[in-house]
Amino acid sequence: VQLQASGGGLVQAGGSLRLSCAASGRALSNYNMGWFRQAPGKQREFVAAITWSGGSTNYADSVEDRFTVSRDNAKNTMYLQMNSLKPEDTAVYYCAADRHILVLATTPRSYDYWGQGTQVTVSS
Repeated sequence: VQLQASGGGLVQAGGSLRLSCAASGRALSNYNMGWFRQAPGKQREFVAAITWSGGSTNYADSVEDRFTVSRDNAKNTMYLQMNSLKPEDTAVYYCAADRHILVLATTPRSYDYWGQGTQVTVSS
């Protein structure tokens, strides 16, 4: 499966963005999906994940209650709605797919396929 992340940009603190992750090559419903981010000089970190059916989600503590992950398997697309953005949310955001759907993983090494990343910059 090939993944394409989009929707990043420059936004002021307190603003909102919606990221999309479009899949091609194979049905997205075959995978659990995740969002990760990487700021300059830092390791890639978990943001949010959603099971193949959309029935369960998981969030990093730092984004809980501000971000919402969702998916539309009919459109082969996953989303990340980001509200109340903070400067510390600035990073390149990556979407990823995990073939092992029994466990909703939160570590990057658990994911098999990655998109190219989209830059999110939050100004103060």
